[in-house]
Amino acid sequence: MIVAKGLKLEKHGFELKIYSLVYKNQQVQSALTRMLGRTRRGIKIFANVSVVAGFLMMGFAFWFLLSNISNYFVAPTEFSQLTVLIPGVTLTSSSSILYFLLSIPIVLVIHEGAHGIVATLEKIKIKTGGFAIFIAMFAGFVEPDEEEFNKAKKISKLRVIGAGATSNVIFALALGLILLTNPFFAMVLPEPLLSTFYDLPDGVLILSIIENSGAEKAGLLANDIITSINGIQILSPLDFQKTELIPGEIANVSVLRNGQILQFPVEVIPSPEDPQRGLIGIMRDNSFAYKPVLNFIEWNDPNVSMFLLWLWMISFFIGIINMLPLPILDGGKFIHTIIDKKISDKAVNTTMWGIYAFTFALFGLNIALSYMKSGWFTI
Repeated sequence: MIVAKGLKLEKHGFELKIYSLVYKNQQVQSALTRMLGRTRRGIKIFANVSVVAGFLMMGFAFWFLLSNISNYFVAPTEFSQLTVLIPGVTLTSSSSILYFLLSIPIVLVIHEGAHGIVATLEKIKIKTGGFAIFIAMFAGFVEPDEEEFNKAKKISKLRVIGAGATSNVIFALALGLILLTNPFFAMVLPEPLLSTFYDLPDGVLILSIIENSGAEKAGLLANDIITSINGIQILSPLDFQKTELIPGEIANVSVLRNGQILQFPVEVIPSPEDPQRGLIGIMRDNSFAYKPVLNFIEWNDPNVSMFLLWLWMISFFIGIINMLPLPILDGGKFIHTIIDKKISDKAVNTTMWGIYAFTFALFGLNIALSYMKSGWFTI
C-alpha cells in the first residue's frame, strides 16, 4: 500500500484500498482487435464451439454433483470430497498456497481473454479490462459495453459467455496431454485412462512393521507388497484413504510375497495422533510407482510437476464449475440469455431463482457431505 501510494499508481489505472487492489486498462480493446486480426478464422470456430461446450460443461457439472451425492450413500469409497479453496482457511500447506496463487492469475488471464476476444469478434465494445486482488483472492475481468451487449443477438451473447469456461477446459486438456508423461498425473486420472497411459504398480511396498501391531501379529513382513485391504485395491498410498479402517476391527489384507498372493486377517490399531482412525501397523513406501507409457519427457523437479498438476486442476474445475447456473457465474448468465424474452420478465426471474436455489443446494450438499465424512479438512 505504501509503495503503491509512493509510486502514484492511481494515475496508471490502479484503484487502491487497504484490503484490495484493482487495475483497469482502457486499451484492452485495441490489443484484442490486433490479436483478432491474426486469428479471426480460428476464433470464429472457437466461438461456435463455446456454445455447444457451454451446454456440455453445465451438464457434466450437474452429473458430477448428483452422482457424487449418490456415491456417498451407495458407493462411499467413490465419493469425492469437495471444499472451497481459500488460502489460509482450507489451503494451509505453504506449497499448496503457492501453487494456487501462481495458477489463479494464469487461469484468469485465459478465461477473461477468451471473453474479450469473442466479444470483439461479435463487435461488442470492451470498455476496460484488468484484474483485482481482494486480500488473498484474485479476480480478472473484461467489462463489455452493457448497452451493446444487451442489443447483441442471443447467439452472440452465448458465444461470449461460453468462451471463458471453454478456454479453461481446452487449456486443461492441452496441459493434460503433456502431463500424461508425468508420474504425478496418475494421482488424478480415472480408469480406463489410468491403465491405458500408465504401467500400474503391483501395490504399495511395506518398508517396516510396527512392533506389537496387528500387522506384526498377523505375520506381515517388510518387502511385502499390499495389493488390497477389505477388497479395496491398493495401487498407491492415496488408496489407503479409501479403506476407512476402524480400530479394533479385523481387516482382510492381501499381499504379494515372492510372486504369491497371501491373505492375512489383521487387527486394526488406533492411530497415536487420532484414536478414531485405524492403522494396520506398517511403515509404507509413499512414493508413486506409476510409470507413464508416454515417457518422452523427463520430469526431474517435483515442484514443477506439482505446480502443473495444480494448474491443470484449477483450470479444469474453474471452467466446469463456472458453467453452473449461479448468479455470479457464467452459467447463470448463459441460462438467463437462453430463456430471456421467451417468457415474461417475472417468469424469467422466478425460473432463474428456482434454478439458483437448486444449484446452490446441490453444490452445498456436496460440501456438507464432505465435512460429514472427514470433518473440517484442509489441503
